[in-house]
Amino acid sequence: AEIPVPASPAREPSRFCTAGRCAYFVERKKRFCKMAPAPGRRFCGEHGQQEEENGRKRIPCPLDPKHTVYEDQLQKHLKKCNSREKPKPVYFVQDINAGLQDVAEIPEKRVPLSSLSKEELENLIIKLKKASNGLEFHLKEQILSHQALQEALNDPKNGESAFKHLKQQASILGNMEKLHLLGPGRCFIEFGAGRGKLSHWVDVALQNVEDVQFLLVERATTRFKVDGKHQRRDSIFERLQVDIQHLCLNKVPILEKKKLPVVGMGKHLCGAATDLALRCLVERYAACCDAQNEEPAPKRSRTDQAEVASNSSADNESSKADCKPVAGIVIALCCHHKCDWTHYVGREFFKSVGLGPVEFHCFQRMSSWATCGMRETTNKASASEASEEQTGDTEEHEQAFSKIESGPDTLQGILTVEERKEIGSLCKRLIDHGRIEYLQQRGYKAVLQYYIESAVSLENVLLTAVPSLLFPSVSGNSKYANQFASVEK
Repeated sequence: AEIPVPASPAREPSRFCTAGRCAYFVERKKRFCKMAPAPGRRFCGEHGQQEEENGRKRIPCPLDPKHTVYEDQLQKHLKKCNSREKPKPVYFVQDINAGLQDVAEIPEKRVPLSSLSKEELENLIIKLKKASNGLEFHLKEQILSHQALQEALNDPKNGESAFKHLKQQASILGNMEKLHLLGPGRCFIEFGAGRGKLSHWVDVALQNVEDVQFLLVERATTRFKVDGKHQRRDSIFERLQVDIQHLCLNKVPILEKKKLPVVGMGKHLCGAATDLALRCLVERYAACCDAQNEEPAPKRSRTDQAEVASNSSADNESSKADCKPVAGIVIALCCHHKCDWTHYVGREFFKSVGLGPVEFHCFQRMSSWATCGMRETTNKASASEASEEQTGDTEEHEQAFSKIESGPDTLQGILTVEERKEIGSLCKRLIDHGRIEYLQQRGYKAVLQYYIESAVSLENVLLTAVPSLLFPSVSGNSKYANQFASVEK
């Protein structure tokens, strides 16, 4: 039943080819292929080129050389190959949210931090502190919860990892409720949705609310079992498989049809993805919607013009407040070391404080110093989790820290661990402040705050933004008076 092969040290782990299995030896894995060949054949379809079959030859697929195809069936295969380029969805617009187009601003060579001299590093830190001087970096805590997650938070079956994610989701929903963003007649867009759990809990919180839409933006193709829980008839869930860089919200059919104001949200939206999402919302979608709503005014007589002159300003402000395309933004920030000058929305702020792409690139990498303890904590937590469900809850940003270069500390003797953490945090806040100014310049009241304890997640800063026209000091709308009074404090 087994075909012996010559014994050798390399093949010692698997010396026999099991009958009914492919006879191809996979050198990299030091074992035979486990695929089943066709009746009467020694090799499976993937390794069929190893034997002659009536003169037919197998060749690597030109679209993906990782698999092979019969040469005489190549044209037929190319039409159905999973690696073929698929038609782009209507909302795909190449690099619409990419940002910087002038490659002249991007430095050709990025110098690693380990190659910097002590003097160069000290000069960078001086620039960092000078640029931060006068800016408010002491964030206030806004750790909230939401009734929708109380049952899950009290469930003893949840492990430590699942409990931490639930606490973060509960606080995000609590902050959204405080800003009056959880309401009817809105489209909730979760950027970097992954499993879509944040949208799931928003749906639970809005179970008695009508006319609510959900768009889950994720470039990966994987879907998770959470999608099966979205059964309510009065809410619609739709996944958009597209990179945020190429997403044009104005062309998404549901938004084109219903014209609902949107609420952008994200739980740990890594690095440049935050900048892409902000530009997608306030620079593309909001601007296009405002432009479409600006219709030429009908002609009036001079007496009519005089009659409505006194009321026009107030009416315009009121209508703008009611019809703002982006009702709010709530994003838990993370992975500043994955930011990119090309996509960064705060470039103008950096330039205003005498910084450029070279300094940004250094600060972006130095920002990882703020969470240098994350790696050890994550490894311990993942080792203690036994169930598949809890292991799957590990966020992408947590896995990224294990990929940060390890080895001898090149900064030993220059900076202590505490100094590195302090400088890393300063880099994060400086990058985030550029995002705040970007939003403020476009008519939004933007705030940074701690939304969860650092023991739950070291990436514990939440960015929230709402249209400035909704503030009582501007629009006189008493509905939001209590809401924004607390934000101002």
